[in-house]
Amino acid sequence: MEYIKGRGAQINPDNRFLEHSYEKDLSFLQHLHQAGEKERKPKTEYITVHPKTIVNKVESPDIPFSYSLNPYQGCEHGCIYCYARNSHEYWGYSAGTDFETKILIKENAAELLREKFKSKSWKPVPIMLSGNTDCYQPIERKLKITRSILEVCLKYRHPIGIITKNAMVTRDIDILSELAKLKLAKVVISLTSLKDKTRSLLEPRTSAVGVRLNAIRSLSEAGIPTMVMMAPIIPSINSMEIMKLAEKVAENGATDLAYTIIRLNGIIPEIFTDWVEKNFPDRAEKVLNQIKELHGGSLNDSRFKTRMRGEGELSNQIHQMFALAKRKYKLGLEKHPFDLSLFRKIKDDNQMELF
Repeated sequence: MEYIKGRGAQINPDNRFLEHSYEKDLSFLQHLHQAGEKERKPKTEYITVHPKTIVNKVESPDIPFSYSLNPYQGCEHGCIYCYARNSHEYWGYSAGTDFETKILIKENAAELLREKFKSKSWKPVPIMLSGNTDCYQPIERKLKITRSILEVCLKYRHPIGIITKNAMVTRDIDILSELAKLKLAKVVISLTSLKDKTRSLLEPRTSAVGVRLNAIRSLSEAGIPTMVMMAPIIPSINSMEIMKLAEKVAENGATDLAYTIIRLNGIIPEIFTDWVEKNFPDRAEKVLNQIKELHGGSLNDSRFKTRMRGEGELSNQIHQMFALAKRKYKLGLEKHPFDLSLFRKIKDDNQMELF
């Protein structure tokens, strides 16, 4: 099978919740080969859905936010390691190439959020944009759903956090800077590697490394608290970049640096194993064994408080390296708490603002 350039997953495993499975017609593939033709690459489809709610309660103790909001399901960025791939199975699709080619769009997200804020029972609490899939994936440039969500947050003076791998976030600096002045916005840029070759293999449709570094600088210069998440750390692929990455993000104005260890839950071990064997055949076995070492001998780890930090000697080494890097480059010294006191309920969206 020819490698699918521009995509992370190279396979499309069966959905575990569906009775039927699908297999490629090998005779048809042979016919294409004999005719000198290639199999068509999967194209991205955009599917509009109509959810009744948009804010999700976060139950995991590993996540520092109580609520998340995802204007899209599935993600064209195609990050091979993404834990959110499994959620695509609940929509009837595969966690493999389907996850990055069948994107579900929630066009009514801003309206649903507005209704949530109007609710008598709602109390202001920070919401994380992109708790599951990236809110600035390519289609956002056209649809601007994320921007409309930020506009609602500004109008209601509601705290919002963003995590993204896309420099498109700088498009909304005008709104984010206004929110930041009120202590209502923070941005996290996820940066896995300083090497674009590594980045293009791990997360093929994300912003280039240099562009992301520029985004960190632009956001910081606009007064928006911006931290960097090195997520995930994959042993023998990007684990050797910790110190250099800390130096570069500090140079570009990041206020803090955090990390997560790779964890392969659900069907992801199958997708990741196929990918690493195709892209790093010389060290695939080493990478997989080191991931197992981090998670008690298994690729799949669902234990709270352990799955995102790992355990054992290798995990301790990574933790110590991060602590050293943060001290050396003075990251994490500033705290930027949200101001929850500014939230206001607006019964009539057409009423004029006094201030």
